[in-house]
Amino acid sequence: MSNATLCTDAFRQKLHSAHQRVDEALKQALQTLPFSDMPLSQAMRYGALLGGKRLRPFLVYTVGEMFNVPVANLDVPAAAIECIHAYSLIHDDLPAMDNDDLRRGKPTCHIEFGEANAILAGDALQTLAFEILAKNAMPDVAIADRVAMIAELATASGLAGMCGGQALDLDAEDKSIDLVALEKIHLHKTGALIRAAVRLGALSAGQKGHDVLPALDKYAHSIGLAFQVQDDILDVIGSTEETGKATGK
Repeated sequence: MSNATLCTDAFRQKLHSAHQRVDEALKQALQTLPFSDMPLSQAMRYGALLGGKRLRPFLVYTVGEMFNVPVANLDVPAAAIECIHAYSLIHDDLPAMDNDDLRRGKPTCHIEFGEANAILAGDALQTLAFEILAKNAMPDVAIADRVAMIAELATASGLAGMCGGQALDLDAEDKSIDLVALEKIHLHKTGALIRAAVRLGALSAGQKGHDVLPALDKYAHSIGLAFQVQDDILDVIGSTEETGKATGK
């Protein structure tokens, strides 16, 4: 077996492990919520547990483990950032945004539960992310670092990050834009949350994580762009079976 195969297998195992851990953390967080029999609660669970690569939680775990942060501590920021990602996908799929009927091979949240419940589910998952970060135990993580993690996630998901990037993307529809404008969209719409995932893992480690944030930011910048470029290419040439959503849009 080649070294490349061994590395690929090891990567897949770590990705699978991260997927399992964050899904369990999400289930636990969702189980504590009230009104479990309401369509809104069901829509939240549907959106959060629909599947996917779990790349952002994987980055939280991987960076945190570099600094020997206990994996149980990393469950908290991993679940929080996946809540933000899930909310963003629910809202992205709405008719007013990308108007998609399929997500990960299944009906999108608004198709399954209606537009009103989908909007509310996205809103509630966004606030759940910060509730998870604020309330759950993270032994040996300083209060200042926990506050920094909350601020990081808020910035990455708001106007200065993901929401701003989505607005830029919508404004660029049916227009010819240059590479600089395209990179700006990518770095905000997708890159900001990937950067936040890397930073959350580092902030979980305290000062030793703070010390390497500039280097980690460069890493996150590169993989954020690469991820979005690949996603854009698949949107054009990939099949529905490959992507789990409508393509060629």
